Amino acid sequence: MMIQQTTAQSFRACGLGQLLLALIFLIAPSLAVGQTPGRAPSLTIAPVPLVTAQRTQQTMVNLNFRVPSGYHINSNTPKSEFLIPTALKMEVPTDIILGKIEYPEGEDRSFPFSPDEKLSVYSGDFTVAVGVHPLHSVVPGKYVMHGVLRYQACDNAACYPPKTLPVSFDVKVVKEPAEHHANPAQSPHVHN
Repeated sequence: MMIQQTTAQSFRACGLGQLLLALIFLIAPSLAVGQTPGRAPSLTIAPVPLVTAQRTQQTMVNLNFRVPSGYHINSNTPKSEFLIPTALKMEVPTDIILGKIEYPEGEDRSFPFSPDEKLSVYSGDFTVAVGVHPLHSVVPGKYVMHGVLRYQACDNAACYPPKTLPVSFDVKVVKEPAEHHANPAQSPHVHN
């Protein structure tokens, strides 16, 4: 009787141990990188009005993003190499050059999960400016710019897996103004 109870208890303990081990393997990957499993909150982008860009000149385009209330995302220059920076990647049509991308400065904040460390984050509304520079060879017309904003959203307790937000806007490329060629001043002398 004693042997049967010990064997039954061993099987139950073994089954419980296997269950715990399986749970650890399922949960450990997300804990290893400081991420919370589940649905990450989504950023939004405001509609971008039609941008008119003159050939041979850079035109800055403001992209206005919103982080949902109660969340923040890492800035483009997080203070730790282990944090995922917010980054805009754009694909541009032929003969249109992507100029400088200007990110706002992050806000230094501390959170309950690391009260002694200040993190550089964006929350609420923020704007990323991107330069669009059509070359002289571009045929005037309307072009669509496509890209993605990669970010990692967090709340006051933990971070979610990184996400991407599609970004697109239209650029109307126009000719540069014609150069004004003034007639040279006429000499008061008669030329023969």
